[in-house]
Amino acid sequence: MANKFLLVDPEESLDLIKGLASAVRVSILKLLGLNGPKNVNEIASELGLPQSTVSSNLQILEDTGLIVCRVVKARKGSQKVCESAFSEILVAFRDIHGARDDNRIEVSMPLGLYTQCEVSAPCGLCSPDGVIGLLDVPNTFLEPDRMKAGLLWFTRGYVEYQFPNNAKLKNTRPSELEFSMELSSEVPGTSAEWPSDISLQVNGVHVATWTSPGDFGDKRGVYTPEWWKLSGSQYGKLKTWRINSDGSYVDGVRVSDVTLTDLEIDRHRSIRMRIGVHEEAEHPGGINIFGRGFGNYDQDIVMRIR
Repeated sequence: MANKFLLVDPEESLDLIKGLASAVRVSILKLLGLNGPKNVNEIASELGLPQSTVSSNLQILEDTGLIVCRVVKARKGSQKVCESAFSEILVAFRDIHGARDDNRIEVSMPLGLYTQCEVSAPCGLCSPDGVIGLLDVPNTFLEPDRMKAGLLWFTRGYVEYQFPNNAKLKNTRPSELEFSMELSSEVPGTSAEWPSDISLQVNGVHVATWTSPGDFGDKRGVYTPEWWKLSGSQYGKLKTWRINSDGSYVDGVRVSDVTLTDLEIDRHRSIRMRIGVHEEAEHPGGINIFGRGFGNYDQDIVMRIR
Protein backbone atom coordinates (compact mmCIF):
# COMPACT_ATOMS: atom_id res chain seq x y z
CA MET A 1 0.00 0.00 0.00
CA ALA A 2 1.31 3.46 -0.93
CA ASN A 3 1.74 5.90 1.95
CA LYS A 4 -1.64 7.50 2.61
CA PHE A 5 -2.31 9.73 5.58
CA LEU A 6 -5.52 10.74 7.30
CA LEU A 7 -5.84 13.99 9.28
CA VAL A 8 -8.73 13.77 11.74
CA ASP A 9 -10.50 16.49 13.69
CA PRO A 10 -12.13 14.51 16.57
CA GLU A 11 -14.98 17.01 16.85
CA GLU A 12 -15.95 16.35 13.24
CA SER A 13 -15.18 12.62 13.07
CA LEU A 14 -16.53 11.07 16.26
CA ASP A 15 -17.52 7.84 14.49
CA LEU A 16 -13.98 7.37 13.25
CA ILE A 17 -12.55 8.02 16.71
CA LYS A 18 -14.99 5.47 18.13
CA GLY A 19 -13.76 3.04 15.49
CA LEU A 20 -10.28 3.34 17.00
CA ALA A 21 -11.53 2.98 20.58
CA SER A 22 -10.96 -0.76 20.83
CA ALA A 23 -7.83 -2.80 21.55
CA VAL A 24 -9.06 -5.49 19.11
CA ARG A 25 -9.58 -3.01 16.28
CA VAL A 26 -6.24 -1.33 16.93
CA SER A 27 -4.57 -4.77 16.79
CA ILE A 28 -6.28 -5.51 13.49
CA LEU A 29 -5.17 -2.17 12.02
CA LYS A 30 -1.61 -2.74 13.20
CA LEU A 31 -1.53 -6.24 11.71
CA LEU A 32 -2.87 -5.08 8.34
CA GLY A 33 -0.61 -2.03 8.31
CA LEU A 34 2.54 -4.04 8.98
CA ASN A 35 1.79 -7.22 7.04
CA GLY A 36 -0.56 -6.18 4.25
CA PRO A 37 -3.99 -7.52 3.16
CA LYS A 38 -5.38 -10.59 4.93
CA ASN A 39 -8.61 -12.51 4.98
CA VAL A 40 -10.79 -13.04 8.06
CA ASN A 41 -9.37 -16.46 8.90
CA GLU A 42 -5.78 -15.25 8.69
CA ILE A 43 -6.52 -12.27 10.96
CA ALA A 44 -8.29 -14.48 13.51
CA SER A 45 -5.43 -17.00 13.47
CA GLU A 46 -2.62 -14.45 13.87
CA LEU A 47 -4.39 -12.54 16.65
CA GLY A 48 -5.70 -15.65 18.38
CA LEU A 49 -9.30 -14.40 18.31
CA PRO A 50 -12.62 -16.04 17.44
CA GLN A 51 -13.65 -15.51 13.84
CA SER A 52 -16.95 -13.96 14.97
CA THR A 53 -15.08 -11.32 17.02
CA VAL A 54 -12.84 -10.47 14.08
CA SER A 55 -15.78 -10.26 11.67
CA SER A 56 -17.79 -7.87 13.83
CA ASN A 57 -14.80 -5.57 14.39
CA LEU A 58 -13.85 -5.63 10.72
CA GLN A 59 -17.35 -4.43 9.91
CA ILE A 60 -16.93 -1.43 12.22
CA LEU A 61 -13.55 -0.59 10.69
CA GLU A 62 -14.99 -0.87 7.21
CA ASP A 63 -18.00 1.29 8.08
CA THR A 64 -15.72 4.06 9.36
CA GLY A 65 -13.45 3.86 6.31
CA LEU A 66 -10.37 2.74 8.22
CA ILE A 67 -10.03 -0.45 6.16
CA VAL A 68 -10.98 -1.45 2.64
CA CYS A 69 -12.43 -4.93 2.01
CA ARG A 70 -13.04 -6.79 -1.22
CA VAL A 71 -14.44 -10.19 -2.07
CA VAL A 72 -12.09 -12.43 -4.09
CA LYS A 73 -12.33 -15.94 -5.44
CA ALA A 74 -11.05 -18.76 -3.26
CA ARG A 75 -10.60 -22.49 -3.82
CA LYS A 76 -14.05 -23.00 -2.39
CA GLY A 77 -16.35 -20.11 -3.13
CA SER A 78 -15.12 -16.64 -2.18
CA GLN A 79 -13.38 -14.89 0.71
CA LYS A 80 -13.24 -11.38 2.14
CA VAL A 81 -9.79 -9.77 2.04
CA CYS A 82 -9.17 -6.61 4.05
CA GLU A 83 -6.38 -4.01 4.03
CA SER A 84 -5.65 -0.85 5.97
CA ALA A 85 -6.83 2.31 4.19
CA PHE A 86 -4.16 4.53 5.75
CA SER A 87 -0.52 4.15 6.69
CA GLU A 88 -0.78 6.87 9.35
CA ILE A 89 -3.63 8.60 11.16
CA LEU A 90 -3.04 12.08 12.64
CA VAL A 91 -5.42 13.61 15.16
CA ALA A 92 -5.54 17.41 15.25
CA PHE A 93 -7.88 20.00 16.72
CA ARG A 94 -8.81 22.94 14.54
CA ASP A 95 -8.95 26.47 15.92
CA ILE A 96 -12.72 26.80 15.80
CA HIS A 97 -12.69 29.82 18.08
CA GLY A 98 -10.59 31.99 15.80
CA ALA A 99 -13.42 32.77 13.42
CA ARG A 100 -15.56 33.95 16.33
CA ASP A 101 -12.93 36.27 17.77
CA ASP A 102 -13.98 39.82 16.84
CA ASN A 103 -10.71 41.13 18.26
CA ARG A 104 -8.55 39.19 15.80
CA ILE A 105 -7.64 40.12 12.23
CA GLU A 106 -6.21 37.26 10.18
CA VAL A 107 -4.57 37.35 6.75
CA SER A 108 -3.33 34.28 4.84
CA MET A 109 -0.50 35.02 2.41
CA PRO A 110 0.15 32.50 -0.41
CA LEU A 111 3.75 31.34 -0.38
CA GLY A 112 4.61 32.76 -3.81
CA LEU A 113 3.31 36.27 -3.15
CA TYR A 114 6.57 37.64 -1.74
CA THR A 115 7.36 41.22 -2.74
CA GLN A 116 11.14 40.98 -2.39
CA CYS A 117 13.64 38.14 -2.47
CA GLU A 118 17.35 37.51 -2.40
CA VAL A 119 18.29 33.83 -2.39
CA SER A 120 21.29 31.62 -3.07
CA ALA A 121 21.45 28.13 -4.55
CA PRO A 122 20.60 25.34 -3.94
CA CYS A 123 17.12 26.81 -4.30
CA GLY A 124 13.81 26.20 -6.00
CA LEU A 125 10.04 26.42 -6.04
CA CYS A 126 7.26 23.88 -6.57
CA SER A 127 3.54 24.04 -6.98
CA PRO A 128 1.40 21.04 -6.00
CA ASP A 129 1.46 20.13 -9.70
CA GLY A 130 5.19 20.32 -10.44
CA VAL A 131 8.50 22.19 -10.36
CA ILE A 132 8.39 25.90 -11.20
CA GLY A 133 11.12 27.13 -13.54
CA LEU A 134 14.67 25.82 -13.12
CA LEU A 135 16.09 24.30 -9.95
CA ASP A 136 19.09 25.97 -8.31
CA VAL A 137 18.67 29.15 -10.41
CA PRO A 138 17.89 32.13 -8.14
CA ASN A 139 16.28 34.08 -11.01
CA THR A 140 13.51 31.46 -11.02
CA PHE A 141 12.20 33.23 -7.91
CA LEU A 142 11.15 36.06 -10.27
CA GLU A 143 9.03 33.82 -12.50
CA PRO A 144 5.33 34.84 -12.66
CA ASP A 145 4.41 31.22 -11.89
CA ARG A 146 5.88 31.69 -8.43
CA MET A 147 2.34 32.75 -7.45
CA LYS A 148 1.40 29.03 -7.54
CA ALA A 149 4.18 27.93 -5.16
CA GLY A 150 3.39 25.48 -2.38
CA LEU A 151 7.02 24.84 -1.43
CA LEU A 152 10.14 26.98 -1.72
CA TRP A 153 13.67 26.54 -0.49
CA PHE A 154 17.04 28.27 -0.55
CA THR A 155 20.39 28.17 1.25
CA ARG A 156 20.88 31.76 2.36
CA GLY A 157 18.97 34.97 1.85
CA TYR A 158 15.33 35.85 2.40
CA VAL A 159 11.84 36.27 1.03
CA GLU A 160 9.77 39.25 2.15
CA TYR A 161 5.99 39.56 2.27
CA GLN A 162 3.96 42.75 2.52
CA PHE A 163 0.78 42.29 4.55
CA PRO A 164 -2.00 44.89 4.73
CA ASN A 165 -2.09 46.71 8.03
CA ASN A 166 -5.81 46.16 8.59
CA ALA A 167 -5.55 47.35 12.17
CA LYS A 168 -4.69 50.82 10.89
CA LEU A 169 -7.61 50.69 8.43
CA LYS A 170 -9.96 49.82 11.31
CA ASN A 171 -8.41 52.55 13.43
CA THR A 172 -7.60 50.10 16.21
CA ARG A 173 -4.41 49.72 18.20
CA PRO A 174 -2.95 46.17 18.09
CA SER A 175 -1.90 44.44 21.28
CA GLU A 176 -0.26 41.44 19.63
CA LEU A 177 1.17 40.47 16.23
CA GLU A 178 1.65 36.86 15.17
CA PHE A 179 3.12 34.99 12.19
CA SER A 180 2.64 31.26 11.64
CA MET A 181 4.30 29.06 8.98
CA GLU A 182 5.70 25.54 8.43
CA LEU A 183 9.51 25.49 8.24
CA SER A 184 12.52 23.20 8.11
CA SER A 185 16.22 23.34 7.28
CA GLU A 186 17.42 22.61 3.73
CA VAL A 187 20.14 20.13 2.81
CA PRO A 188 20.70 18.23 -0.45
CA GLY A 189 18.57 15.14 0.19
CA THR A 190 17.33 15.24 3.78
CA SER A 191 18.83 15.00 7.25
CA ALA A 192 17.06 15.07 10.60
CA GLU A 193 20.20 16.54 12.15
CA TRP A 194 20.98 19.62 10.07
CA PRO A 195 20.51 22.75 12.23
CA SER A 196 19.69 26.05 10.60
CA ASP A 197 19.19 29.49 12.13
CA ILE A 198 15.98 30.87 10.61
CA SER A 199 15.33 34.54 11.35
CA LEU A 200 12.20 36.68 11.28
CA GLN A 201 12.27 40.41 10.58
CA VAL A 202 9.29 42.78 10.75
CA ASN A 203 9.33 46.33 9.36
CA GLY A 204 13.11 46.17 9.15
CA VAL A 205 13.53 45.05 12.78
CA HIS A 206 15.11 41.67 13.56
CA VAL A 207 12.59 39.97 15.87
CA ALA A 208 14.07 36.57 16.72
CA THR A 209 15.86 33.51 15.37
CA TRP A 210 14.61 29.93 15.61
CA THR A 211 17.05 27.06 15.04
CA SER A 212 15.48 24.33 12.96
CA PRO A 213 16.84 20.91 13.99
CA GLY A 214 16.81 19.39 10.52
CA ASP A 215 15.36 18.75 7.08
CA PHE A 216 12.71 16.08 7.50
CA GLY A 217 12.30 13.24 5.00
CA ASP A 218 11.63 10.13 7.08
CA LYS A 219 8.06 9.93 5.73
CA ARG A 220 5.91 11.71 3.20
CA GLY A 221 4.22 14.87 4.41
CA VAL A 222 0.49 14.61 4.98
CA TYR A 223 -0.21 16.98 2.07
CA THR A 224 2.99 16.49 0.03
CA PRO A 225 1.95 15.30 -3.46
CA GLU A 226 2.79 11.80 -4.65
CA TRP A 227 4.95 13.05 -7.53
CA TRP A 228 7.40 14.77 -5.16
CA LYS A 229 10.36 12.43 -4.66
CA LEU A 230 10.69 10.80 -1.24
CA SER A 231 14.36 11.81 -1.13
CA GLY A 232 13.28 15.45 -0.99
CA SER A 233 12.07 17.56 1.95
CA GLN A 234 8.69 16.25 3.08
CA TYR A 235 7.44 18.42 5.94
CA GLY A 236 8.50 20.94 8.55
CA LYS A 237 7.52 22.21 11.96
CA LEU A 238 4.69 24.69 12.38
CA LYS A 239 6.28 27.69 14.09
CA THR A 240 4.58 30.74 15.55
CA TRP A 241 6.33 34.04 16.20
CA ARG A 242 4.38 36.34 18.52
CA ILE A 243 5.24 39.94 19.39
CA ASN A 244 3.44 41.92 22.10
CA SER A 245 4.19 44.60 24.70
CA ASP A 246 6.28 42.19 26.78
CA GLY A 247 8.65 40.96 24.05
CA SER A 248 8.86 38.35 21.30
CA TYR A 249 8.03 34.67 21.57
CA VAL A 250 8.46 31.53 19.47
CA ASP A 251 5.82 28.90 20.28
CA GLY A 252 5.14 30.63 23.58
CA VAL A 253 8.80 30.81 24.69
CA ARG A 254 10.20 34.31 25.15
CA VAL A 255 13.18 34.74 22.83
CA SER A 256 13.88 38.48 22.56
CA ASP A 257 13.12 41.91 23.99
CA VAL A 258 11.62 43.26 20.73
CA THR A 259 8.13 44.63 21.41
CA LEU A 260 5.27 45.94 19.26
CA THR A 261 6.44 49.48 20.00
CA ASP A 262 9.77 48.70 18.31
CA LEU A 263 7.93 47.66 15.12
CA GLU A 264 6.03 50.99 14.85
CA ILE A 265 3.07 49.23 13.27
CA ASP A 266 0.72 52.19 13.64
CA ARG A 267 3.03 54.32 11.45
CA HIS A 268 2.88 52.00 8.41
CA ARG A 269 0.11 51.20 5.93
CA SER A 270 1.57 47.69 5.52
CA ILE A 271 3.47 45.18 7.64
CA ARG A 272 6.64 43.82 6.03
CA MET A 273 7.67 40.35 7.19
CA ARG A 274 11.00 38.89 6.08
CA ILE A 275 11.97 35.26 6.71
CA GLY A 276 15.33 33.70 5.85
CA VAL A 277 18.86 32.71 6.81
CA HIS A 278 21.48 35.41 7.44
CA GLU A 279 24.95 35.24 5.91
CA GLU A 280 26.46 35.50 9.40
CA ALA A 281 24.23 32.79 10.91
CA GLU A 282 26.01 30.37 13.23
CA HIS A 283 24.10 27.49 11.60
CA PRO A 284 23.51 28.50 7.96
CA GLY A 285 21.59 25.33 7.14
CA GLY A 286 19.12 26.73 4.61
CA ILE A 287 15.33 26.93 4.74
CA ASN A 288 12.24 25.17 3.39
CA ILE A 289 8.90 26.97 3.62
CA PHE A 290 5.84 24.76 3.14
CA GLY A 291 2.52 26.21 1.96
CA ARG A 292 -0.76 24.78 0.73
CA GLY A 293 -0.36 21.42 -0.97
CA PHE A 294 2.88 20.46 0.82
CA GLY A 295 4.01 19.40 4.30
CA ASN A 296 1.87 18.49 7.29
CA TYR A 297 -0.20 21.68 7.52
CA ASP A 298 -2.30 22.77 4.56
CA GLN A 299 -1.92 26.47 5.21
CA ASP A 300 -0.39 29.64 3.79
CA ILE A 301 1.80 32.01 5.79
CA VAL A 302 -0.65 33.42 8.32
CA MET A 303 -0.49 36.81 10.02
CA ARG A 304 -2.78 37.56 12.97
CA ILE A 305 -3.31 40.89 14.67
CA ARG A 306 -5.09 41.08 18.01
